[in-house]
Formats: sequence, structure tokens, C-alpha cells
Amino acid sequence: MTMKFIIKAALAVAVFAMGVHQFAQAADPTPVKLQGLRGGTPLNQDNLPEGSRQERDGAPKDRDFVQQPPLVPHTTAGYQITKNFNKCMDCHAWQKTKESGATKVSVTHFRTREGVEVDNIAPRRYFCTQCHVPQTDAKPLVENTFQRARGLQ
Repeated sequence: MTMKFIIKAALAVAVFAMGVHQFAQAADPTPVKLQGLRGGTPLNQDNLPEGSRQERDGAPKDRDFVQQPPLVPHTTAGYQITKNFNKCMDCHAWQKTKESGATKVSVTHFRTREGVEVDNIAPRRYFCTQCHVPQTDAKPLVENTFQRARGLQ
């Protein structure tokens, strides 16, 4: 027997053993429990969401993690944000907050991606609803064990 033959035979045995192990794992009869957003509703039936409502003009809720964008404490139904118009700025623009009583847009929204300060909302921060969502009484879609950041409790 040559050394090459012995090495090839040892590799073949190792590959075969790995295959047997993987087959044994694949044949494991333990069922996997999956949980989807549809619950047990069959695919050919509608799964209507439970009713929820946006809160109207309430006090802002506390944040749950550091750097969380604040939730919007009022409904945003009908708000329009396009490249030419942003309804949020009717109240939250710095020039309008005294009159409206709304929170000023953060200074962080006036920096470009490169960190340059600009005199208007930076393009990457212009579409408010990418980060800020209205407060709602909706229940979680799936069970979870989320805990607020310890420093915010």
C-alpha cells in the first residue's frame, strides 16, 4: 500500500462518517415549532389584523432604547411627504415651533452624511416617517421577551 492510497482511504472514511452524521441529524423526528404572523390561518383565507388606532395628541411615550427616534404623539393620517413638501415641517420647523408648540427638529437632522452642517434638513433626514412612527395601542405581532434598556428603566 502506498501512502497516497492510505490518505485517500482515510479521507473517504471521514467523508462517509460525516455523511452518516448529517443523515442522522436530518432524520431527527423532533418537530420544529414555527410561529408566523398568520398564526394557524390557512393561506387561502384572509387573516385580518386586529384593530388598533393611532393615538391623538397625547403625551410622548418614553423611549425603549438609546438612540431610539421619538414616537409621534399624534396621528399622521393624511400627512404628505414628497420631495417638494413635508407636512411635518408645518409645525416642527424651527421657525414654527413657538407658534405650534411642537418639538423642534433635532440639530442632528441638519448634518449631511459626511458630517457637514447645512441650513435646511439634510436629504437623508427629510422623510420623517422612515424613523418616526405614530404611537399606537397595537399589540405585538409575535410574542417576544424585549426589555427596555436598563439605563432607561
